[in-house]
Amino acid sequence: MEIIASSMKLKIPEGTQDAVLFKNHNLSCDPSASGAVGQIVGQLAKLLGCYVVGSAGSKDKADLLKNKFGFDEAFNYKEEPDLDAALKSAQHEDPWPQLLCGMISQYNLDKPEGVHNLTSIIGKRVRMEGFLAGDFYHLYPKFLEMVIPYIKQGKIEYVEDVAEGLENGPTSLVGLFTDRNVGKQLVVVARE
Repeated sequence: MEIIASSMKLKIPEGTQDAVLFKNHNLSCDPSASGAVGQIVGQLAKLLGCYVVGSAGSKDKADLLKNKFGFDEAFNYKEEPDLDAALKSAQHEDPWPQLLCGMISQYNLDKPEGVHNLTSIIGKRVRMEGFLAGDFYHLYPKFLEMVIPYIKQGKIEYVEDVAEGLENGPTSLVGLFTDRNVGKQLVVVARE
């Protein structure tokens, strides 16, 4: 099957099911691309041929995205809160398909924000779909076949923020919400 839309052309192998389509454009994650999930998703997207732009909460984290994880562009969302301006400064061509992940700002609201401008979905040919990791557990063996060679070849980097001792647990937890950690936050309770 072939999908053609404006300047984008996708070829999909026959019999492909349960696939996420990427095509040399943009992958936009939630504002924590340097976090545990974002750093891996961005690197996988890059390995699959995407032009990857990441956002992070500091200049050092944005530099980490570009210099360690290989993102094409990265910006500090605290200094550049306008996503359109940040993407324009990345000087990548439009149209930019976007994959957005996470809605943490909505999780604990008494009244979650509603969806607005649904009619623009038609004119802009937007596809909106929710999914959960559990929907794809049957593909886990295929994922391992793909990702393990990348890890062995050193093509996927990973950063962990490790705190020693249970007494540092509360500080580490607070660090998650105050943008102090980088990567996966771990607390080592005891070493054997």
